[in-house]
Amino acid sequence: MQICSFLPAATEILYALGLGESVAGVTFECDYPPEARKKPVVLDTVLAHSLTAAEVDRTVHEFSTHGESLYRVQTDLLRKIRPDLIVTQELCDVCAVDKSEVAKALHELPSAPKIVSLTPHTLEDVWRDIEVVGEATNRQEQAKQLVAELRKRVEHVKQYSYTHRPRVLSLEWLSPPFNGGHWVPEMVALAGGTDALGRPGEKSRRLEPREVVKASPDVAVLMPCGFDLARTRKEAPVVTSTDWWTDLPAARADRVWIVDGSSYFNRPGPRLVDGLKILAHIVQPDLFSNPPDAAAAARVS
Repeated sequence: MQICSFLPAATEILYALGLGESVAGVTFECDYPPEARKKPVVLDTVLAHSLTAAEVDRTVHEFSTHGESLYRVQTDLLRKIRPDLIVTQELCDVCAVDKSEVAKALHELPSAPKIVSLTPHTLEDVWRDIEVVGEATNRQEQAKQLVAELRKRVEHVKQYSYTHRPRVLSLEWLSPPFNGGHWVPEMVALAGGTDALGRPGEKSRRLEPREVVKASPDVAVLMPCGFDLARTRKEAPVVTSTDWWTDLPAARADRVWIVDGSSYFNRPGPRLVDGLKILAHIVQPDLFSNPPDAAAAARVS
C-alpha cells in the first residue's frame, strides 16, 4: 500500500502502527519519527519558515481574505507515487490544505485513492482516529493495542486526587494571543489544573490582554502551534515582555513555562500523552516530580 500523509499527526500515527515503509509522501512539517524527514514532500507551504508569529498571523489573514490556500500539493510527485490512501484533516483552517487543492490534485491522478479525513476535538476523538487509520490500512489490531496503551498512560496521570487545582493559561499562539483549544483544556484538567480560558473540545480563540489578566492564571504555558522549544523561546517575549503580563499571578510566582508545542500539544497523535506528562509536572510538581526533557519544556526566567 502506498500512503501519503497530509498532516504531521497522521504521519506519526502511521509510523506508530508499523506502516513506515508504506508511507510514500509527507508534508514539509513531518519530522517525527526522524526517518519521516527522508520521505518525499508532497505537501508544501507558501509561508517562509523565518516569519515571526505576528508575520505568520498577518500572512494567514491576507491569504484567507483573498481565498487563497497556504499550501501546495505537489501534483507531479503525487502522480508518480500513485497513492492508494491519502490521510488528511479538516480540523484547523490554518493547518489544513484547502479542499479545492486536494480535489484538483485528485482529479489529475490516474486512479482515485481512498481519502481518510481526521477531525479530532478531544483525546477520545484522537484515539478513535487512530482506529480509523488502522481500519483503513488493515492494522486494526495494532491500532487497538496502541489506543489501549495510550489510555493506560492517561489513567496513570488521571488516578491522582488534587487538593488544589491551579488556574492554567495555555497559549496556542502568541501574537496575537490565542488560548489552547480542542484537547488542551482536557489535558489541563487531567494534569490537575483548571483551564482559565478554554473548554474541552472547543476551538482556540483570540484573547484580549484584559481578558487574560482578569482570568488570573496561577500557571502559564506557552505552546504556540508549529513551534519547537527553541522557536518558542525566541518568540516568548512578544507576550512575556508586555506591561500587562506582569499582572498575572503566574508571572509573579515564576510559574511561566515554554514547551515544544509542535511535538507534544498541537498535533493530535500519540505524543499528546507525553505532553500530558509534561503538563502534569508543570501544574502539579509535588505529585509529578520528574522534570521533562530539557528539549521539551523549560521555565521562563
